[in-house]
Amino acid sequence: MLRGMATVSFYADDVKAARDWYAELLGVEAYFAVPTAEDPQYVEFRIGDFQAELGIINAKFAPHTVGGGPAGSILYWHVDNLEESLARLIELGATLVEEITERGQDTGFITASVTDPFGNVIGIMNNPHYLEIFESTRS
Repeated sequence: MLRGMATVSFYADDVKAARDWYAELLGVEAYFAVPTAEDPQYVEFRIGDFQAELGIINAKFAPHTVGGGPAGSILYWHVDNLEESLARLIELGATLVEEITERGQDTGFITASVTDPFGNVIGIMNNPHYLEIFESTRS
């Protein structure tokens, strides 16, 4: 039924500030903004090996309460170097939620998470399964 992550939506009171923060983190500019780039209520990035969508929506449109601390599900993004990625997130102002944690003994699944400056939780992980799937698409 679930075929793969298509879009993840984050919420922010200041979409423009969130857009700029994520552009710095990701090294790419948002490719889409409504109603305008100068006063966005929604912006979208395409990121990763499969160009997944990361949307940032004005918090006033959230279907749940936003603010007051980290909340919601954690979507984990595969990264090639967990330590460097975690350090970069913290350098950019993210706050540590969960330190680097090995999941199972010698499985290769290792996670960490932070909150961005807007209260969204970002999970990062070393995921051997992701690498297997990615390699299978390259042949």
